[in-house]
Amino acid sequence: MTEQWARTPSLVERLGHPVGSKLVIISCDDLGSCHAANEGVYGALRDGVATCASLMVPAPWSRHAAFEYRPTDDIGVHLTLNCEFDAYRFGPITHAPSLLSGDGGFPRDVDDLWEHADPEEVLRECRAQIERALAWGIDVTHLTPHLTAITLRPEFFDVYLELAIEFRLPVRLPSTISADQAGFPFRKLADEEGVVFPDHFDHDWRAGSRERVYHEVAELEAGVTEIHVQPVIDTPEVRALSDHAAGWIDDYELVTADDRLNKLLAASGAVRIGYRQLRDAMRAGR
Repeated sequence: MTEQWARTPSLVERLGHPVGSKLVIISCDDLGSCHAANEGVYGALRDGVATCASLMVPAPWSRHAAFEYRPTDDIGVHLTLNCEFDAYRFGPITHAPSLLSGDGGFPRDVDDLWEHADPEEVLRECRAQIERALAWGIDVTHLTPHLTAITLRPEFFDVYLELAIEFRLPVRLPSTISADQAGFPFRKLADEEGVVFPDHFDHDWRAGSRERVYHEVAELEAGVTEIHVQPVIDTPEVRALSDHAAGWIDDYELVTADDRLNKLLAASGAVRIGYRQLRDAMRAGR
């Protein structure tokens, strides 16, 4: 359920399209998480239908992703405070004891993070991730949260919103979670601060996106819809990383070589855009 409020003017109007237009962002998560992700995400952007991606700055392969970056790539920062893998661990780039689990990496799950994380350390770590991406030469276009860790908890949402305002960047916010479910009107608060976000985003993190993506494209609503995937190429490394690897590998096939998806996108009449357009609109003001 979407909150009962409306932006004036609508986001599609601010982006230069008529009221009622369908615009779709096809975004790739977890750039930098591993080599297979770097190859998959850039392949999806440059040879497939994906329009943007977000970089996990603390992850071991993020520097390689920055080396492979081109100015035409639409890349945001995937603010990362969790590392959910059992045998593959990494942690914060700042001194942040409250963001470490017992084995030295980020907490594996969001509940553990919420129980122990100091909001000041969260702010310092997330700011450092954005600043590092900028220092690496990336023209950061947006912010997204890994596992929605800082979206649905008020004290961490304050961090998310503060950084969006500070760096003048649009953000990803779920539309399938209501203000009542979250316990506070997170979308309304962002809009009141002039922070731009897509109208529609399905909060569904299950690995393997094919049926979800088919459904979302076939049922596109008016406005800006973000659809996320997690494409990787098939390597022994990524199969050793997680049991979910097969779903991520299928995401790559979906967004680079799937004729059904191409036909659905064409039939929808939607215009594919990235987050750079949202950033430009946000910086231009209402």
